[in-house]
Amino acid sequence: MFNCLYEPISFGTLEIKNRFVVPPMGTNFGNPDGTVTDQVVDYYTARAKGGFGLIIVEVTAIDPLGKAIPNELGLWSDDLIPGMRRLTDSVHRHGGKIAVQLHHAGRQTSRAIIGDQPVAPSPIPCPVMRELPRELTTDEAFALVDKFRDAAIRAREAGFDAVEIHGAHGYLIAQFMSAASNKRLDVFGGNFAGRMRFPLEIIDRTRAALGRDFPLLFRISGDEKIHGGRSIEETKAIARLVQAHGIDAMHVSICTYGSLHWMFVPGAIPPAFNVGAAAEVKKSVSIPVITVGRINDPYLAEDIIASGKADCISFGRESLADPELPNKVRAGDTDAIAPCIACLQGCVGYLFNPAIQKISCLVNPFTGKEGSHPLTPTPVKKKVMVVGGGPGGLLCAWVAARRGHDVTCYEKNDLLGGQFRLGGIPPTKQDIITALKYYITMGERAGVRYRTGQEVTPELVLREQPDAVVLATGAVPLRPAIPGLDAAGVIDAVEVLDGKQAVSGAVLVIGGGMVGAETADFLGEQGCRVTIVEMDDAIAKAVQPGPRLYLLKRLTEHDTTVIVGATVTAFHPDGVTYRADGTAHRLDGFDAVVLALGATAHNPLEAALRGHVREIHVLGDAVKARTAIDATQEAARIAVAL
Repeated sequence: MFNCLYEPISFGTLEIKNRFVVPPMGTNFGNPDGTVTDQVVDYYTARAKGGFGLIIVEVTAIDPLGKAIPNELGLWSDDLIPGMRRLTDSVHRHGGKIAVQLHHAGRQTSRAIIGDQPVAPSPIPCPVMRELPRELTTDEAFALVDKFRDAAIRAREAGFDAVEIHGAHGYLIAQFMSAASNKRLDVFGGNFAGRMRFPLEIIDRTRAALGRDFPLLFRISGDEKIHGGRSIEETKAIARLVQAHGIDAMHVSICTYGSLHWMFVPGAIPPAFNVGAAAEVKKSVSIPVITVGRINDPYLAEDIIASGKADCISFGRESLADPELPNKVRAGDTDAIAPCIACLQGCVGYLFNPAIQKISCLVNPFTGKEGSHPLTPTPVKKKVMVVGGGPGGLLCAWVAARRGHDVTCYEKNDLLGGQFRLGGIPPTKQDIITALKYYITMGERAGVRYRTGQEVTPELVLREQPDAVVLATGAVPLRPAIPGLDAAGVIDAVEVLDGKQAVSGAVLVIGGGMVGAETADFLGEQGCRVTIVEMDDAIAKAVQPGPRLYLLKRLTEHDTTVIVGATVTAFHPDGVTYRADGTAHRLDGFDAVVLALGATAHNPLEAALRGHVREIHVLGDAVKARTAIDATQEAARIAVAL
């Protein structure tokens, strides 16, 4: 079925065993001085063990002033070679080929990261970083060309099989190539040939230093998706040109920082949305073309290659969700693949969270913990009761069972999944369902017994006499003491999403957080005329920026009315009274009022069981109403500690 994915391919002199590629994705697992850590080695080695033919190591700075993230790896000094050699040796031991992406951020960084003013082809700020860069002199630009070359020489010394020159995503090379960011009049600007001088000098000098036998890849954004930026037609011309100068493979991505919503796309964007750009580039070159962009299913990947649209597939976030993807596909075991659900919580969300700044994955919380959280067999088999069948409970149950424990998972509802299952009901959230199916499948294979439609009581626990109880009982909708609430026939949002309450016509949604906004989206798709009342100054503030952008767009398309800064003071049968700016207002004439004011922890068993069960663990919303990734991260820690 997947013959094309397992055909070998050559990038110049480098033969790769299959078409599975781990693309360069910033993890921030390195040290601040650019050196390799055990975490870096463990992370990439896991993907080599998983069968990926080519692993491209994330952004690696050719100069410390070119870092985009605080702990970016580096190859600006010979002192950095030994750590990189440890990484390449480990990947090679497990049958993988490994390249490194050479990078300079240019204007897409900040003084807080590099300790100095960013540099760029022209003194035009990045619209995201918003710091005025210093314009590089002609001599400084040539000096950076040499630094790319020198870093490539070090990469070969460190044992890398190839180098990828990073000309995508609006970083320094892309800034030189793009008319939107390059306003120079010297040899590095002025027209197409001038804008191409910088990358071509890098390729030529690197090729001269390394010879024709060392493979060079070039990554490029097919379309920059910004005003005045490069479109696919110019990209095709660039591809033809860089091939003529000695590039062995093209890696076609998309966007710049000014269009980041195209780099980290949510479920609102269809899978394989960027394949068309790779297919266009492939028409202009004879070298292999790698495509990337929400390709998270092997059936889709096989068709892309079989139909000639691309030669290799970069499984980006999918490789975070499942480092063993190629091995599982080869075995024909697609049900065992941990899916990327395009939530952006553990990859992008964690990377840009100042309190974390290192990636992980909601579905696979072992990402980034490959060395610290090994799934080793338990030395002591325990009888474990997991109470609650949401994502945290399901993950904890199957991992504990895989380690050898005797596990039963209880869920009071007839269906597993908890409120996470309901999260998969609104438009564009469908991938959540695939994660739940994965957890259940893996649990069944590991021997987990599922007991649905059974509410756990203290008496049941004491009768079963478990060695350990994991309380993953989740949260319940918050119903504040507001006059008229109980008498007004208000419907909880979860009942609407669960298909237990049908609503139509004019609907008032109280609460514009994630649940309220997504419920409004769900109802808008069904033709309801929806009004949202939110006490904060904006709706869906806790939603990741990418998904939020598309969510707000859909709400606008549904003609949803949004009232913010409004505190509800009373409920009526067909509406509410609220205060805003110190003034009372009344909304009425609605066919239904839906409540989405958040949730509160539901933990009815812990106090009753303390002192009667040897081990009690509480996770997820049962501790405090939070996000699904909090539940799965805690579940992973508990499961490996049981």
